[in-house]
Amino acid sequence: MKIWLIGGTSESVLIAKLLLKKEFFVVATVATPGAINLYDHHPNLKVVAGKISVTQMSSFLAQHNIKIIVDASHPFAVNVSQGAVTNSQLYHIPYLRYDRPGVSSPQKNIIKFSSFESLLESQYLNGKKVLLTIGCQPLHFFQDYHQQINLFTRVLPYPQSLEKAYQAGFKCDRIIALRPPINYHLEKAICQNWHIETIVTKAGGKAGGQNVKQQLAQELNISLALISRPTLEYPQATNNFEEILKFCQQHQKK
Repeated sequence: MKIWLIGGTSESVLIAKLLLKKEFFVVATVATPGAINLYDHHPNLKVVAGKISVTQMSSFLAQHNIKIIVDASHPFAVNVSQGAVTNSQLYHIPYLRYDRPGVSSPQKNIIKFSSFESLLESQYLNGKKVLLTIGCQPLHFFQDYHQQINLFTRVLPYPQSLEKAYQAGFKCDRIIALRPPINYHLEKAICQNWHIETIVTKAGGKAGGQNVKQQLAQELNISLALISRPTLEYPQATNNFEEILKFCQQHQKK
């Protein structure tokens, strides 16, 4: 019996360790080859790199004899989660979502937006020095705004991430490539070096560094534009690792 662990996040690495310790067989999927290195080598673990489309999920489940799905993908990876939910219902495979805990937001200097589109339509960023800490995937939203906004971005140190930043119009002096977690002092130094007035980030919880950016906004008296998590109805979800283990053990016996 194999578990499909939809991963690539720091939490998915911890979940993999927990399941492997209990001798489960785990097939973890990650978006990029570089993310494979997040996971320790183990005879019961196979890590598959590359995006799996919704249409490919059916064959993936059959190929790997998947009997349980644990979804620990990023909170903003909605298409992946929706596809996994649909396939779990279609093939009657138990599905559990690990829902990353949120972070309470102070009122001061925090401005919430429902999407990148609503943020840009508001013109809130116009004329400001802005640091994007949103990953490489949404950078295309900002491609046509380099004249109105003084944009900088922090991305992962992978060729694919840098390529997406270049495609979105960022020059080399507007890109910094670092692998998370980014500690408070380094994040602060980046903001001070570039004289940042606004940080744009996703509501990714503590694991996504949201708390660090909120603290920075308060101390440096700069604004934080917070993109809210997409809403998706999960059949079953938890933010507790032990509940994930119990879920897998329960369905292993069936």
